[in-house]
Amino acid sequence: MGHDAGVTRLQIVLAVACGVSALLVAVQILRNRLVGKGILVLLGLIELGLVVQLVLGIGMAFDAPAGGSVATWVGYLVGSLVVLPLAVGWSWAERTRGGTAVILAGLVVVPYLFVRLHQVWHPVA
Repeated sequence: MGHDAGVTRLQIVLAVACGVSALLVAVQILRNRLVGKGILVLLGLIELGLVVQLVLGIGMAFDAPAGGSVATWVGYLVGSLVVLPLAVGWSWAERTRGGTAVILAGLVVVPYLFVRLHQVWHPVA
C-alpha cells in the first residue's frame, strides 16, 4: 500500500468521524447546549488523525505527480489541521448556540478539504 492509498483510507475514516461528530453537535445546537467533553474528545481524536495525515502528506510531497502543486497540497494539509482548533476556540469565546454552530461548520469544512486535496494531487488534464 502506497502513501496515497493510506491517506485516502485515513481521509475516509476521518470524514466519517466528522459526519458522526457533526450529527452530535447538531443535536447539541437543537437542544441549545454547548458541546460536552465527549464531543471534544472525539474532535481531539479527529485532530490526531489530521496530524497523521499531515505527516503522511508531507512525505508524499517528495513524489509529487505531474501537474500537482506541492505548495497548494501542503496548504490544504495545514488548513485541514487548523480548522477544528479554530472552530473550538471560537465556540469557547462565544458560548452560545452560534458558537456551537461554528464547530458544526468546521466539521463540514474538513471533509471538503479532503476533496480539494484529492483534486490538487490528481489534477485533470
